[in-house]
Amino acid sequence: MKFIPEEGKHLNEECSTLILPAVSIGNVGQLTADLLVSSMASEKVGYLDDPYVLPCVAYDSPSNALTIIQQRSPVIKGMMLEFAKNMADFIAGSGKKHIIILSSLDFGKWQKVDMSSGLQIYYLSSANSNGADENCEQLGWKKLQDYDPSQKHWKYLNDLAEGNATPEDTISIEDELEEENYYASLPFAALFSFLKAKGLKVTCLLCYCSEGDNTSDAFQLADAACKLLKPSHSNSGIEGVKWQVPLSWMSVYGPPPDVSIF
Repeated sequence: MKFIPEEGKHLNEECSTLILPAVSIGNVGQLTADLLVSSMASEKVGYLDDPYVLPCVAYDSPSNALTIIQQRSPVIKGMMLEFAKNMADFIAGSGKKHIIILSSLDFGKWQKVDMSSGLQIYYLSSANSNGADENCEQLGWKKLQDYDPSQKHWKYLNDLAEGNATPEDTISIEDELEEENYYASLPFAALFSFLKAKGLKVTCLLCYCSEGDNTSDAFQLADAACKLLKPSHSNSGIEGVKWQVPLSWMSVYGPPPDVSIF
């Protein structure tokens, strides 16, 4: 993976936190990245070139000490693990200290539905081996219950990221389709495992959704990201950020229908 800067630009060394959306159902991570870019005085500084995905745009928000990567296209089929390794190598070499991965989960996989308090944010953290994080718990979020580092697929990802996997450990396509492997087969899981293996602080912020208009989910996931960042970015403008709807959202679902057809 190679970073290609805009003319006269470079990644700001003061931006120690990186926000990375993982492609998934409903594209909530990408919509959230849109919202953060448009609301945080971000500037395009370049793009990432990798053989397994179309170029990803990189933005810096120096006033908030943030770098935001926007990845819109999915990774080439069968190449997610290679892409995650390349991304982890790049991020580790760029000096980032905290990586926040934004992703969405299939609402149909939600076992215990509780909408009494609105959208529930789930998390997964590298702070402890079981994925728990006291700070996230204090913010009212729930750890992804299906994370089990000893489960076959999660263990395979961890071993692969740490260079300990053997050919006998390889996960087949049939294995990935099993219900218990759903979460570990998603892009965020590969990114989490490879970044964690680099010794980086990694937090995944997750929400359940369905396909459709998920802009409201993006607002809530963006709010969650700001809550997570607030303690370590107390001198920035994160606490008082006012969301600005991105211009790109005006055409996300195309023009309104022609009223003459009704």
